[in-house]
Amino acid sequence: MFDLKTLIRDVPDFPKPGILFKDITPLLRDPAGLALAVELMCNPYRRTRVDVVMGTESRGFIFGTAIAQALSCGFVPIRKQGKLPCATHEVAYGLEYGTDTIAVHRDALTAGEHVLLVDDLLATGGTLAASCELIALLGGELVGIAVLIELLELNGRAQLPQSELLHAVMAL
Repeated sequence: MFDLKTLIRDVPDFPKPGILFKDITPLLRDPAGLALAVELMCNPYRRTRVDVVMGTESRGFIFGTAIAQALSCGFVPIRKQGKLPCATHEVAYGLEYGTDTIAVHRDALTAGEHVLLVDDLLATGGTLAASCELIALLGGELVGIAVLIELLELNGRAQLPQSELLHAVMAL
């Protein structure tokens, strides 16, 4: 097994000065790296009831759909505001470099469904905390939060209402 960290590229000052962006495109390009990342994100949930995987735009879609397929369940996208065609729930949140709003279709879940939330990276925690809020608004039961990378120095875990459910493949 190789170290997935070697497939993560640091890009300074993107998207704004002072931000060190963790670029996962080299990992996505590498077949063995991508397969290993998906397995390491998925494996903790193989014996857990997961009815649906929800992934946040946009890199959460990449890992979320692969994990949903591996767990034989469906996938629900959490999109940026204005990108979904039907009635939505929306939540605004802060980023390390601004604010944003995410949305999900109001009929995306049936109350009580077991949800695994997936994203590529946990930084300050705003996106994942807002995603957890959307899951709660829909009546879903959060059973796990899977991320490829957790940026420890930003302490985003502290923003999550159920931080004990977080599983990160890499801590950087």
